[in-house]
Amino acid sequence: MLGIHPQALLLRAQRAELISNNIANADTPGYKARDIDFQSVLESQTARQTNAPRSLSTAGLRQTHPDHLSASVTTTNNETLYRTPTMPSLDGNSVDVQMEQTAFAENTIQYLASLRFVNGKIKGMMSAIKGE
Repeated sequence: MLGIHPQALLLRAQRAELISNNIANADTPGYKARDIDFQSVLESQTARQTNAPRSLSTAGLRQTHPDHLSASVTTTNNETLYRTPTMPSLDGNSVDVQMEQTAFAENTIQYLASLRFVNGKIKGMMSAIKGE
């Protein structure tokens, strides 16, 4: 009913954490900026979702119907990518603070859009249940 938006919300939250780590380590010598390719990770999560087993061991939850959502979306190390710096620094740090802030703002806007969509769907379902 909610489509891919619940998975997108979890993935956007993980991406926000990665980007905020990049910003926090902007002055750390040798730190390499990391990010994920949101589109490809979401596609792989969606594909994994459709091929997921019917029961989940995570946190004792069970998936009782194939259309139910999985318990979590997690990225693996091979899905986390390193950014190529536009202007390499002498200390080996690859964080461009302005790029990271832009990516963070864009990610936040997209997170809020998915959140509003999910919220609207839930309000619609609640309205249908109440008969309003």
